[in-house]
Parts: sequence; structure tokens; C-alpha cells
Amino acid sequence: MSKNKKESFFWTSYSDLMTSLFFVMLVLFVLTIALLHKRNKGLAIQLAEYEHIESVKKAINEINPDYFEYRPEFKKHIFRLQVQYPRGEFEISRITNSSLLSEIEYAGRDIERKINNLKQDTINSKLDIQYLVIIEGQASADGYNTDKFHNNDVLSYQRALGLKRFWESKGIYLDKLQNCELVIAGSGEKGVPREQPDWRNERNQRFLITIIPKTGVINN
Repeated sequence: MSKNKKESFFWTSYSDLMTSLFFVMLVLFVLTIALLHKRNKGLAIQLAEYEHIESVKKAINEINPDYFEYRPEFKKHIFRLQVQYPRGEFEISRITNSSLLSEIEYAGRDIERKINNLKQDTINSKLDIQYLVIIEGQASADGYNTDKFHNNDVLSYQRALGLKRFWESKGIYLDKLQNCELVIAGSGEKGVPREQPDWRNERNQRFLITIIPKTGVINN
């Protein structure tokens, strides 16, 4: 093969190689731009969700102070209405104070109204924000512990369940609200916050309400 032919073959091969490398680099560049765009879009959605959740938390903390006292260090609302039961009892029907029962009903409606308003804000923001509502019962540290079925741990749960049932008897179904999950819990003589001194302190015979916004899907 002559020298001219060898040089011609070299430059042809070199040109083909450079062309191939150019297309490889072009494809990699396009892929990189696409991935960065997708990542930035995901970060923008996460930022929007975070900002909306923070605004939701602020709105939750402004729930009616006549019925709820917010404790920021525990991120919980204390039910201001003092519901005092006879020792070992959990049925709200045992309460004979009609004015107190009316206020308990209004407090439930206030939670329902707040969740509905937050739900509408979520729809307007086009973000997938769900709400977890926890009704937590507490009990006085009075030593009530007959057996594993009759003690303050069980009693505090039964009282929280009794509150849920009372609200349902008034047409307030928090667990049927769209994008909302209701959890009933009892912390007995434990949990936070607790008023001091703890022993036989009737102020610890109460309910705690926690409303937690989160991203995800809740199927009712």
C-alpha cells in the first residue's frame, strides 16, 4: 500500500472515530441535561411540599385556644376541657354536666373544620398532603391496676375511644374525612406532657390531640 493510501485510510478512520465520539458525547450531554432537569423538578416539588407542610403546621397550631393549648416542646395540643371520671370509669356518658358535654362537642367540630380547611388548602396547592390525627388518653397516677384488663394503660385508651364515640354520636367522624387517618391511643400514667406533682394529679386525667401533616397516601 502506497504512503498516500495509508494516510488517506488513517484520516478516514480518524474522522469516523471523531464523529462517533462526537455523537457519544452529544448523547451523554443530552442525558445529563435530562437527568438534571428531572432532579431539579423533584427538588422543587420537595421544597414546595416542605413549605406547604410548614404552613399547615402553623395553621394547626392556631386551632381554637378555647379548647386546646399547644405545647410546642411536645408538638401536642392539650385538651383544655377537664374531663374528670370516677376511678376506673371511661364512658363520657357518665358526665352529667351538659355545658361541658356541649363544649366537648364543639371542640370536635373545631378539629373537623380545621382538617376540612387544610384539605381545601392542599387541593388548591395541588400537593399530596395527608393528615394523621391522634387522640391520646392519659390517666392520673393513682395506682389503679386491678389486672391486665383493668389498669390505667387500658383505661386511658378506653377513654380516648370513648371520646371518639361521643363525637361520632354527634355526627363528627374524623376517620371518614378525606386524606385523614385517625389513631386512638392511651399512654396511661406515662406519656408527655404530665403535670407535676404527678401522684393523683387529676389534671393528668385528660386527652392530648396531635395533628400531623405528612406526604403519602392514606386509604380510608
